[in-house]
This record gives sequence, C-alpha cells and structure tokens, in this order.
Amino acid sequence: MSKRKRPDSAAPAHGLTEHEKTIYDLIKSKQDMGIFSQDIRRETKLLPNMVTKSLKSLLAKNLIKEVQNVQHKGRKHYMASDFEPSAEITGGSWYHEGALDKTFIDLVRKTCLSYISSLKIATVEMIYDAIKRSKLFHVECSQEQIAEILRTLELDNQIVEFRSTGCGEFASIPILRVCYKIAKKPGSGKEPKVSPMASIPCGVCPRIGYCSPDGIINPITCEYYNKFLDF
Repeated sequence: MSKRKRPDSAAPAHGLTEHEKTIYDLIKSKQDMGIFSQDIRRETKLLPNMVTKSLKSLLAKNLIKEVQNVQHKGRKHYMASDFEPSAEITGGSWYHEGALDKTFIDLVRKTCLSYISSLKIATVEMIYDAIKRSKLFHVECSQEQIAEILRTLELDNQIVEFRSTGCGEFASIPILRVCYKIAKKPGSGKEPKVSPMASIPCGVCPRIGYCSPDGIINPITCEYYNKFLDF
C-alpha cells in the first residue's frame, strides 16, 4: 500500500505568481487527501479562469499532480507532488489505477478459503497473521480488509460464521470470538459434522455480558449452556 512521502519543506515557491502560490499552498495543506478543483475555487475565492490557468502552470512545473478519486471519478482532484494519495482516495488495495482490482480480490478470497480449510476453524486475526507472514501479495492487506473479504465469502455461502464456545474444536479460540469454517456443500459427506456446541445461542444469552472463561459465569457452570447440551 502506498505510503505518504515526507514533504519537502524547501519545495520551490519562488517564481510563482501570487495566484499560483495561493493555490499551491492550499493544495499542499491538504496533504495526502488532496482537494477538488471546485473546492479550490471556493476556498481561494479566485475566478474560475485564474484557477484553471494556475493549475495548468503548477502541473507543468510538477509542483502538483492530478489524482483519481475512486469515489468521485468525474471530478478533478489535485494533490501536491510531495504526497501519495491516501487509501480513502485510491480505494486502497482493492483498486488499481482507479478501477476495482477483481483479479487481486479473487486471489485474496481464494487464499482466505485455503487458510480456513487448512486450519479447520479460523478467526479474522488468524487469517490476517497467516497472510502477513506469507508475504504472498505485493501490497499489504489490513485486518479490516480481510474481514471484508470474509463477509463476501459468507454471503456467497462459502464459509459459515460461528461464535467460539471455548470448548472442543473451539478450544484454541477465546470464548465468543467470531470464527469461520468452510461451509458444507449440499449432498456432500466430505465435510466434518458441525458440533452441536457450534450453534450455542450465546449471542442471545441474557447474561452474556457477565460471561468469561474464568468468571463467576462461564461455559462450565452456565445453566443456559447445560440446558442447551441436554437439548
């Protein structure tokens, strides 16, 4: 993921007209977020032709650059050349040259599925750490982005979300932590049977806020948990 360059405090401001310097200073003050041309006119209160002429001059002198904003593709967006656009502007790892990078997204999805399949049960953190250690990708994916990918896989019925009970197959995962398993395909007998504990209704338990592995209320002594197992 692109990182912001350190701004050059000695960037040449000499040789600029008064209007150019006003616009350049404004654009540079926006750092890696940049600014739309309409906002330049609004904040400087300069006439449109003055703004257009000054922007062309600043671009020719390589003091500013036009960047593509994935959220507003039809609007001109400018940034000082000292900075690289933030992920909010570029769309982050999911975008390449302003377009959604479907090939990369598909690769991340397949990688997540592969890790979940090999681990049997995995949390977002486990998958993120595995991907980070593997250094498979040319750009770094954040934990939030991995969570986004897992949500798409869940919507596609490729994985199933569970809450860890802290017992049995969930023993290595903290209680109530969200985790994922590969979804069983209809008519397939190859996938392992889901343990009854996987569907324990902890999410609607009236005393869930007081539950912890070593607390007064815990899975071992919990009356709701025991009744669920008896059922």
